Amino acid sequence: MTPEAVPAASIIVPSYKGAARLPLLLDRLAEQAPASPRFEVIVVVDGIDDGSVEIVEREERLDARVILFPTNQGRVAALNAGFDAAQGEILIRCDDDLLPEPDYVVAHIDAHRSGPRGVVGLYLNQYEPTAFAEAYGRSADAAFRRAAYQAPPDMTWRYWAGNCSVPRQVWETVGAYDPDYRLYGWEDVDYGFRIAAAGFPVDLVRELETGHRVAAVTTEIRARRAAHSSAARRIFERKHGTGVLPSAVPSWSAWNLGVRVVSHLTTLIAPRRVGAAIDKLLPHVPRSIGRKLVALAVEGSALSGYRHPNRATEVF
Repeated sequence: MTPEAVPAASIIVPSYKGAARLPLLLDRLAEQAPASPRFEVIVVVDGIDDGSVEIVEREERLDARVILFPTNQGRVAALNAGFDAAQGEILIRCDDDLLPEPDYVVAHIDAHRSGPRGVVGLYLNQYEPTAFAEAYGRSADAAFRRAAYQAPPDMTWRYWAGNCSVPRQVWETVGAYDPDYRLYGWEDVDYGFRIAAAGFPVDLVRELETGHRVAAVTTEIRARRAAHSSAARRIFERKHGTGVLPSAVPSWSAWNLGVRVVSHLTTLIAPRRVGAAIDKLLPHVPRSIGRKLVALAVEGSALSGYRHPNRATEVF
């Protein structure tokens, strides 16, 4: 490939059962500003072709191609296949449920002008007007972003996620995503940590905040994912030690006593059942009480998942 033909950026999209999400993402990428440098899109369909392959192959507005796994191999394998196939200088990870703005590609490229680094755009989670969203979802999302922007520079790697980018130099130095993270979560936190450990800064760029069609739209889903994520944290701790992050086991307080009680409850009857019970209560209780109930379910499920990581066997 001649230097003129090399794309300025490659957008890697891991996708699992993404046929309902991909059309809108591809529309948004096709609407990038006319002055955007040339970029390619690589969609990695992870083992289940629900029509996703045809959606990408029909796309004529973009330089887009698809990689289809014959069987489900997980998000890490999808990411690594996409990054390995990429030809661009800036490698952009973009999950299939994001809603990029017209300056998305330009903003990612511009964020690397100061030298090799990792770049993260936080999610702007979009919620339907449900009891969960009103009681917990929107406020928790806003609190998460506030905490992220207040994090010291040596801890911003914790926020590596599905809207991020590195130049090829960083990818070649840090290496691939770790295949030990086979189920849900923490492959991103692991990769952010490895970028920082390799001596590169990790920047949170406000201009790259991107709409996200959030999947955890009920307490039941949010609690289940919290349990699986905390189980995956055990893999991170085995690799990097338990002193890298604050303890996953809460200190003693009145609130944390409640978290511990709920963690034992979710161990007995599963996070999804606890979450489902709270979802039924939310429309009938004041918002302040609903917020506390959801928080207890999420934090208790997280502690339960951390204490019993072998129960996390579900593929997302």
